[in-house]
Amino acid sequence: MKVTDSWYSARMEQPIGLARWGHYGVPVLVFPTAGGDAEEIERNGVVGACWPLIESGRVKLYSCDSVAGAAMAAKAGSLEYRMWLFNQYHHAVRHEVVPAIRADMGGDQTPILATGASIGAFNSLAVLCRFPDVFRAAVGMSGTYRIQKFLDHQSSQDLFFASPLDFLPGLEGDQLDLLRTRFAVIATGQGAWEDVDSSRDAGNVLGSKGVPNRVDVWGHEWEHDWPTWRRMLPQYLDELC
Repeated sequence: MKVTDSWYSARMEQPIGLARWGHYGVPVLVFPTAGGDAEEIERNGVVGACWPLIESGRVKLYSCDSVAGAAMAAKAGSLEYRMWLFNQYHHAVRHEVVPAIRADMGGDQTPILATGASIGAFNSLAVLCRFPDVFRAAVGMSGTYRIQKFLDHQSSQDLFFASPLDFLPGLEGDQLDLLRTRFAVIATGQGAWEDVDSSRDAGNVLGSKGVPNRVDVWGHEWEHDWPTWRRMLPQYLDELC
């Protein structure tokens, strides 16, 4: 059963939608690809691929609109606005989406597993590293973890704090201590349009800070496309949930 909701986010100054599949189980937040909305994973068969896990009550899938990725893909507004929006998006996830998930779970405070493909992988790793108090693991699939190349190779303070490979090297203190109790899977194919070096780079940065992670490099038959992610996600959820 699918349930959808939406609200106006003052943080982002625009609406955001949230969809849910399942009745109970480990909460899993799936970030869309760059231009995707909350229901993208259903249209592209990812929900169906995970259905045995949903139906058996092992996982409860959630997905929210891309918002910042969509603005990046559409080149909406100025570069500064698009970089600002990534930072605001992550805070909207933490302070709006996460409470909505917890309310839907009946107040259950179980830490959430974050996942996504392409830019969704970037966002899943970002929220794990930024908010390890509410996220317990991330599964990044076919990720691009340095998104400056989509932003004319520019950066800003907003993008720095939204980008884990930029802020992690200098991270210390309680946030890093908690993050070191979490786990990230960085998975990538080697087929068309995949960026294996980006995944290895992410694993190296995480490892340099003592954050448990594993980089899984799949074969050349696995391309940067939905068939790959339909195969990857249920396998990793079965392992982690």
